[in-house]
Amino acid sequence: MAMARKKVIREEKKDLTRLILAVSGIIGAILILIAILNAVNALNFSLKAGEEPINRAINFSVFAILVLIGPYGFYMNKKQKEIKAIERRLPDFLRDVAEAGRFGMTLADAIVVASSGRYGKLTPEIKKMAAQIEWGVTATEALKLFADRTDTPTVNRVCAIIIKSSDAGGDVADVLTMVAHDARERQLTEDERRIAMSTYLAVIYIAFFVFLVTILILNATFLPQMQKAGAEISEQAAGGGFQLIEASTIPQIQLVFLMAAIVHAIGDGILAGVLDNGKVANGLRHSFIMLIIGFVMLSLV
Repeated sequence: MAMARKKVIREEKKDLTRLILAVSGIIGAILILIAILNAVNALNFSLKAGEEPINRAINFSVFAILVLIGPYGFYMNKKQKEIKAIERRLPDFLRDVAEAGRFGMTLADAIVVASSGRYGKLTPEIKKMAAQIEWGVTATEALKLFADRTDTPTVNRVCAIIIKSSDAGGDVADVLTMVAHDARERQLTEDERRIAMSTYLAVIYIAFFVFLVTILILNATFLPQMQKAGAEISEQAAGGGFQLIEASTIPQIQLVFLMAAIVHAIGDGILAGVLDNGKVANGLRHSFIMLIIGFVMLSLV
């Protein structure tokens, strides 16, 4: 029964994720189709006048990538923040329950008393748990329902320990104190790791922006000067000379620069997410930010 209930709750949480992926996939597929039609010159949807078919195709391909990774990446990041907000206040709640238990209250009464406190994102779930206890649900069953609703690693582990301790008839107050201390230590360790990784995250962003600035400098100064120098050599040489860079090759070089920026944005963003919290899904948000900045700088500006 408990497993079936937990499965239903998890399926409900996955519905919004599936909806986001489905909508993003449909819009992305439409944009890919438009990109293909632009590539074969069946359509002429351009952002700037005089764009080549391949440039128009790349533009809509970038839009498709942004649609595919942006909503899902930001949604997963929002979920991670909510989980962190819940887990961060969990030790405070456990300590309050432990203090109430030391005054001779049962686990159920201690939870009800502690539910009057404020625990941020955790408060609504605690009040639901207290209401269930007041309506006759046992403390262990209310804890199981609480763990199923929140479904975070720390909450699941803490609730399992408390339930086992309560069933074994031990001193729940001491167990709650130790569990609260362990949860706080884990959070401090996670904060230290994130602070250390933030340096590498900044390095990734700085390196990407240096890459973009280098491309912009090459486009604005180096390539035009090479074309100009090649034209002068060609005019001075008898019978036609060798031109260093033909005018027709410059758009191709700029296209290669744009493709390189797209690859760097996606790869660097995923790497940044993995360094941040070890999850690729969180990196899609960084990829979206880098990709849209790189595209605007290199394609539109």
